[in-house]
Amino acid sequence: MTTPAPAARTALDLTADLPVPSLEDLYRDLHRHPELSLREHRTAGLLAGRLREAGFETAEGVGGTGVVGRLRNGDGPTVLLRADMDALPVREETGLSYASRTDGVMHACGHDLHVTWLTGAAEALAAGRETWQGTLLVVGQPAEETGQGAARMVADGLYDRFGRPDVLLGQHAAPGPAGLYPHAPGLIMSASTEVDIVVHGRGGHGSRPEATVDPVVTAAYLVTRLQTVVSRELAAGDSAVLTVGRIEAGTRHNIIPSEARISLNLRSQSEEVRQRMLAAIRRIAHGECLAAGCPREPEVTVGSTFPVTVNDAATDAVVAAVHGEVFGADTVFDPGPAMGSEDFPGLALDRAIPYSYWFVTTTPPQVWDEALGDTLPEKLASVPSNHSPHFAPDLSTVAPGVRTLVSGALAMLAAG
Repeated sequence: MTTPAPAARTALDLTADLPVPSLEDLYRDLHRHPELSLREHRTAGLLAGRLREAGFETAEGVGGTGVVGRLRNGDGPTVLLRADMDALPVREETGLSYASRTDGVMHACGHDLHVTWLTGAAEALAAGRETWQGTLLVVGQPAEETGQGAARMVADGLYDRFGRPDVLLGQHAAPGPAGLYPHAPGLIMSASTEVDIVVHGRGGHGSRPEATVDPVVTAAYLVTRLQTVVSRELAAGDSAVLTVGRIEAGTRHNIIPSEARISLNLRSQSEEVRQRMLAAIRRIAHGECLAAGCPREPEVTVGSTFPVTVNDAATDAVVAAVHGEVFGADTVFDPGPAMGSEDFPGLALDRAIPYSYWFVTTTPPQVWDEALGDTLPEKLASVPSNHSPHFAPDLSTVAPGVRTLVSGALAMLAAG
């Protein structure tokens, strides 16, 4: 049996006596009280309080509701650990005893677990500061789900006020049998773009459709035709997704409305593909409205865009190696890029700062064992995923998620 590397040995020592019951209580509390983007006041207060108690210089209200903790510990690199804090407008259906108490809002993406992991890691590293040198920045980021949080924190002087980090580290709860730590040395998550379309018609009475231009019918054609953007306008090797997430029109059964609204979400892994999709959407929207005789051209508005998440290969190799030492080589593997998106790269100032971002699988063993299918992909399609009203990470992942951050940080900080 090989001897673990120094960072791995130190991480195991620092996390050997984690206050797991306390961290589990924190997680349950955060899960019960989810807060939407830029409203994470209670969450931020809990995180800031724990950081102060651990000895961090702590600031709140960065970028709105963001939290920053800084622990200076001699000469050495500056390492930033980040967790996002916001919840989603999802009505919880997990049946957990600690389910959300806020109607229509839920931690359906695991950000409550992220804050718990970050808290545990910050406390462990502060308690074991004799083992490392450098500066530790701990960031609770707001508004990840809307793609606003990272940019707001940077614009509010995150690095001017607290120091520019040499490396960024982050992780995300994901479906999969608890106990795996997927890493990708390059592209790991895709770009996401929101697009809104307004179709203008001519409203009127439902009994006289001949006197109207029905935007609902035009919107229906649009939704159908948009499905050909990926299937017929992109090469088979180009990974892309186009989702119609919302369509709204009308107020009464017998009124033909004057407009219809469509909301799209695009996923792509290159800027070229993103631009081709946007051009096709504009062309199709204008063409369908022209064919329907709409009195005005459609409004096509491009909204929030998440950049691709591309790990620095050298940085990620170091973190993946220490995770393999801590948890076993068979727990770390390259899953390839996911179509999901993340606001984490916004902290990297256009990738000027190297970063490593990885996943921690969190599906409860019983749920995984009972999932349909025999292969990993088949079971992944059967278990609750992020943004599902049934998404419920297993509490057994609290301690391992702390160890991933601690070991990653120690691999980047100077040895004490």
